[in-house]
Amino acid sequence: MISKKLEKELNDQINEEFFSSYLYLSMAAYSSSINMHGAATWLETQAQEELAHAMKFYKYIEERGGRVILKGIKEPEKEWKSLEDVFKAAYEHEKYISERINKLMELAVKERDFATQSFLNWFVDEQVEEEASTLAVYEKLKMVKDYKGGLFMVDRELAQRSAFNENKNN
Repeated sequence: MISKKLEKELNDQINEEFFSSYLYLSMAAYSSSINMHGAATWLETQAQEELAHAMKFYKYIEERGGRVILKGIKEPEKEWKSLEDVFKAAYEHEKYISERINKLMELAVKERDFATQSFLNWFVDEQVEEEASTLAVYEKLKMVKDYKGGLFMVDRELAQRSAFNENKNN
């Protein structure tokens, strides 16, 4: 059985993961509106991944005999100055999620909940990848700035990402 405090914090994380999905969908919609359809594809795939993360937490709470409590999802930002700003915001958001996962791990360690520590290890590793992938795109966009040829190439590269070619166990 999971402690009430850890159950509450894991439920809060479900909400954060659903918000992450919502945020990435908003970023995708913005990207489509500026004709960066490759970026929209990348961001839509990221939104699907975040939904899968939420469901991992959902199922874990149930498996541990806890109660899942869903909350409202706040409205995400919907306007950015550029595609570079979109991916800067995505990178900052992933750093925020990493901090939350680390705090969950600290709580699991404090409560000597070894099962939750084991569960959270996957997310600790996942967040390293999440930060790296958003930072890589952000850095490429910083390099090309507003150069249309460079933006076209980055957008074409981003279009290659899809849920079907993800090599992870979400």
